[in-house]
Amino acid sequence: MPDYGRPVRFGVFPTPEAVALDEVLALARVADQENLEYVGIQDHPYQRRFLDTWMLMATVLAKTERVSVFPDVANLPLRPPAVLAKSAASLDVLSGGRFELGLGAGAFWEAVEAMGGPRRSPGEAVDALVEAIEAIEVIRLMWSDDRSVRFDGRYYRLAGVKPGPQPVHPMGIWLGVAGRRTLALVGRAADGWVPSSGWATPEKLPEMNARIDEAAVAAGRDPAVIARVYNVWGKIDGTGGFLQGGVAQWVDEFTALSVEHGMDTFIFGPAEDPVRQLQRFAAEVAPAVREQVARHRRTQPSG
Repeated sequence: MPDYGRPVRFGVFPTPEAVALDEVLALARVADQENLEYVGIQDHPYQRRFLDTWMLMATVLAKTERVSVFPDVANLPLRPPAVLAKSAASLDVLSGGRFELGLGAGAFWEAVEAMGGPRRSPGEAVDALVEAIEAIEVIRLMWSDDRSVRFDGRYYRLAGVKPGPQPVHPMGIWLGVAGRRTLALVGRAADGWVPSSGWATPEKLPEMNARIDEAAVAAGRDPAVIARVYNVWGKIDGTGGFLQGGVAQWVDEFTALSVEHGMDTFIFGPAEDPVRQLQRFAAEVAPAVREQVARHRRTQPSG
């Protein structure tokens, strides 16, 4: 896969457990103070041990000054897109432009249903995401300066609602999806793709990125405008394997993911000793990857 030439960025993926709130906020502070770009927080409202993602994101934004925050990714079956649009824009306004919006079709359907949401088959979930991609239109309508907006879809509708507020920066809408149809939707309509290394393993990335790129080109878009945000887990100085070795191995593996597979943003979920691991990630891994990717790009022929 090509190197899309995008800036290389890094962030952290804390587990939003209520009993670990101090640790979650400590990880956010490290990201904020040590030149990482993002805090990504998973959204599973039915998980009894988890804090509500949106309340936690607001708290993280209030307690930081520089780092951006995004839901990694928002649970659409339990969070209608018009409401998401208002919540996301509000957090962007309140934080001075430090919010991005990650969306997902949902999973764990029994748990979604138990919380009052719809139960959908895999095929219906794809249809819902198709509607949610049309819901990108819903979200963008809700961010428009129109006096009122309408949308009539299979799963979502707007009936003359007055939109607003607007985000204070060009907020990205990123999709956490895996199927061929949904990857094509990323290429056609989204600002970013948010896969996780557990299911989008490095050897699968070329085919998945190619699907996005083909759809982007067919829609008249430059594939390089689409962010590739990769959730990864590992341990620095672990026992070997992908993201389990020493710092040099991490730097080489991230560099390869950037220049060979086109991934530009890495959201790190520390496997253990999270604060210390993130401090090392920020101090030793991230700057070295940025330099190695820049050095690689300087050696490539232009054009």
